[in-house]
Amino acid sequence: MSPGEVAWRVREQALRKAWSRRQVRPGQLDALPPLSSPPGGTRGFTSVLPPDSASGVPEQARAAIIVAADRLLDGEWEMLGVTRTDMKRPDWFYDPVTGRRSSPEAYAFRIDQRSEDQVGNIKQVWEVNRLQHLTLLAAAWYLTGREEYARRVDSQLRSWWRENPFLSGVYWTSGIELGVRLINWAWIRRLLNDWPGATDLFERNDLALRQIRWHQQYLAAFESRCSSANNHVIAEAAGQLAASCAFPWFGESTQWRVRSAALLERELGHNTFPSGINRELASDYHSFVAELGCFAAVEAHAAGAPLSPATWQLLCAMTDDMAALVDDRLRPPRQGDSDEGRVVLLDPPEHNRWPTLLGIGGALFGRLGWWPLVPPDAASMLVAAMAGAHWAVPGRPAQRPYRFADAGLTVLRTDAGDSPEIWCRCDGGPHGFLSIAAHAHADALSVEVRHDGVDVLADPGTYCYHGEPEWRKYFQSTISHNTLEVDGQWQSTRSGAFLWLRHAQGREISVIDDGNVAVWSAEHDGYQALSPPVTHRRSVRLDRVARVLEIVDQVDSGDYDIRLAFHLGPSVAAVLADSDARLTWPGGGARLSLPAELRWTLHHGETDPILGWYSPGLGVRVPARTLVGQGSSLPGVPLRTCLQFAESHWYRGTEVAGRAVSWGKPGTNSPIGPGAQSEAT
Repeated sequence: MSPGEVAWRVREQALRKAWSRRQVRPGQLDALPPLSSPPGGTRGFTSVLPPDSASGVPEQARAAIIVAADRLLDGEWEMLGVTRTDMKRPDWFYDPVTGRRSSPEAYAFRIDQRSEDQVGNIKQVWEVNRLQHLTLLAAAWYLTGREEYARRVDSQLRSWWRENPFLSGVYWTSGIELGVRLINWAWIRRLLNDWPGATDLFERNDLALRQIRWHQQYLAAFESRCSSANNHVIAEAAGQLAASCAFPWFGESTQWRVRSAALLERELGHNTFPSGINRELASDYHSFVAELGCFAAVEAHAAGAPLSPATWQLLCAMTDDMAALVDDRLRPPRQGDSDEGRVVLLDPPEHNRWPTLLGIGGALFGRLGWWPLVPPDAASMLVAAMAGAHWAVPGRPAQRPYRFADAGLTVLRTDAGDSPEIWCRCDGGPHGFLSIAAHAHADALSVEVRHDGVDVLADPGTYCYHGEPEWRKYFQSTISHNTLEVDGQWQSTRSGAFLWLRHAQGREISVIDDGNVAVWSAEHDGYQALSPPVTHRRSVRLDRVARVLEIVDQVDSGDYDIRLAFHLGPSVAAVLADSDARLTWPGGGARLSLPAELRWTLHHGETDPILGWYSPGLGVRVPARTLVGQGSSLPGVPLRTCLQFAESHWYRGTEVAGRAVSWGKPGTNSPIGPGAQSEAT
């Protein structure tokens, strides 16, 4: 931590202590004097949707919103792998995972938000208090005019505002939460604009006015900086900008708008590589930051205070990158941490947010010819209505990019239309962003391979942030990724759930693509602290004609114990015989020829030690097969792995998943024989 950051953190702690005098406890609200009227004596909401915007929402999207909204009216809602049944009158302080309830009276800055004893599972608690379910209910009212949707929004907003006054409770401990809430409040007010009770809920409601102002006063005073200036500062700036544009009702509103716009533009630049890839190198946070930026930019545009062309160009690059990275099923990479963060919920929530964001990107910037097709939904239609027209951004790629050199991110894939698609993400870039690299994993040179959208060699995901430290460590570890572990060490040194002390730096050596064959090669320095130091190099070769993927690993020195791991997706079954693995999944199959220099074992859903798991989303884990090869490092000796898919020309004569295949060596008909090790149970 730099001297400047130390000084800033000392100052912030002093400010937090001083602000304890400003805390408002729930029982003190009625004693507060009413807010004074703004200059001119009136408050109004002018940032409305154009007339008839609802007519642009497709019928299928409309029907899905109504189903989700009716489920909410019945009190049921799923968040982060947990179904809540108390959503008719939520207890804002209750965690359904641990059963704990945090104190609504506690001064926010005396709460340890990472302590399960104090607050329960903070991600579960924070998620419902982003109030995005109320934005969805407001969207349902906007599309149907059904009074029960608006009344539920009214009652729960009033409940939240009353039970969470300034600096009381856990919802004032993190600026990112305040920023997301402000953006959703702006959209709730917009969607309810024609409801007769809208002004009484917002403009004529002293408590609403206080909450909107309190949130902005907090964000103006407590800004994430230095090693914390990642997606958190983007959310803080985006929320402040959206609120100061949509609710310009306070004496400070102009100052807040100007300052937050400048902060957002600056930090978007800091957080993003020139290619448009987010520097945290966590796929989920790339989409989260892009969504924050787009919603804030649209809000500023609607208020007549547009962001700079350079910022619009950066946001366009981020969405073009998303279009380039998804597989043919519109699934993004699974690199780094993921907490399924979303900003505004105008459609029912999905694990995969990227199709909605591609729809929004298409609405703002226009689809390019190589973009995948995405079905229109409420979000893309309503954002398009707010924006009014596409932004003409020069210099967009004429063909789908596959390499983002500044981020060390390359996707090898078969040609469009060559079905089933083979898709392979290769990681040869930095460890993460800023000194703490909060959302990085120890995954240098890892690969992720899909066949027709099915995870074959899978990135296991994240599973949890808080409360289960051993699981958090596993999903961040080197052995949990498709890469090489040397001497039992992680490539990067971890010092906490969101803190890395030493960062492995990857470096792409070359990427060559002649049309039929694409070859990627890279190395990383994560084992240089060993004596003698070790450099791990890897190459990945995709033969599009033969439909074969080859991975070659090599170390340059030393005599160390090594482990090479390949994690299979949850739908992939495996039979292992020596160094040959037969993989099958519904509708497909492959043969994985593993380096014979290592001793291979198959693992599945083990807990001592943890091995063989896949997390489809935060809060959820399922058993999956993992192949681990152990042995001694052989400097200069290549370890070759070959993945041959069932439609490869090597396969003949054996029936697997309804296809004629052979599990023999290339050029032979010899199947794997007796003695095979089936999947562990």
